[in-house]
Amino acid sequence: MIELTELSGLEATDLVLRYGDKDVVHGAGLRLEPGRIVALVGPNGSGKSTLLRALARLHEASSGTVTVKPADGEVSDALMMKRSDFARHVTLLSQSRPVPHGLSVRDVVEFGRHPYRGRWRAGDPEGPAAGDRAMELTGGAELPSRGVHELSGGQLQRVWLASCLAQDTSVLLLDEPTNHLDLRYKVEIFDLVYDLARIHGVAIGVVLHDLDEAAALADHVVVLSEGRIAAAGPAHEALDAELLSDVYSIPIVTHTDPLTGRLRTRAVGRHSDS
Repeated sequence: MIELTELSGLEATDLVLRYGDKDVVHGAGLRLEPGRIVALVGPNGSGKSTLLRALARLHEASSGTVTVKPADGEVSDALMMKRSDFARHVTLLSQSRPVPHGLSVRDVVEFGRHPYRGRWRAGDPEGPAAGDRAMELTGGAELPSRGVHELSGGQLQRVWLASCLAQDTSVLLLDEPTNHLDLRYKVEIFDLVYDLARIHGVAIGVVLHDLDEAAALADHVVVLSEGRIAAAGPAHEALDAELLSDVYSIPIVTHTDPLTGRLRTRAVGRHSDS
C-alpha cells in the first residue's frame, strides 16, 4: 500500500447528478477521510451508486464540486485533474465486472497499474510488487496463473478487488462489494475493508444494502432517499427507526445487540410475528 504520508481524502459538495434531463441526486455532499469508512445506504433508486460513480468521475456532475484532499499539499479539483493523476488517488470497484476469457489472474490484477504506465505498458518498476501485495491481501497469492474464467464468483470478486488495490490509491470506492457472495467470502471481504481503513489508512466509501452490515462496518452512515441525503452520522444516529421506516416505506425497528453493542435493524412485514 502507499505510504501514510501520501494519503489523501475525497470531498463532494452540492453535487447535482442527472440522467438525461432528470435530476437523480440533489445537492449531495460527502467527505471521505483517511482511515475511515463511510457507508451509503438507501432503497433501490435512491442515488447511492450514481453518487459513488460521480466520486469516481464516471458520472458527470451537472453542478457541484469534487476535490482531492492530500495530507500534504494543495487541494485539487478532481474534475479538472488528468485522468491518470486522478487514478493514482481514487479507484472504484463497481457492482458488476466482466469475466475476461484468455486472461490470467495476474493479468487482471495488473490492470490496476494503468495510471503508472507509459505507452506499451512500460515504466512501472513497482508494478509486480504492488500486484503481489494486492493478491496476498485478497487471498489470491496462489492463483496468479489461473485463468479468471475458471474462478468462482467469490474468487473473481476478490481478483477485481486485488486489481483495485494494485492501483495503490488512498481512496477506495466499493459498490456492493459482497453482492452474490456466500457468507465466508462476505465476512472476509468486510474484514479486508476494515483492515484497509484501520491498518493502511485508506479512505473508503462503500454502497451497501444491508443496514446491519453498514452499522457494523462503517464509522459514518449516509442514508439516501430519492436522491437526497436524509440522514448522515454514526450508525446509532443515522439509522433512526422512524426515519428508516419513512425512507423504505415499511415499518423498521431497531435495537442494540447486547453482545456486540451494535445497532441492529428489522423490517416488520405482515407475517413478522408468525
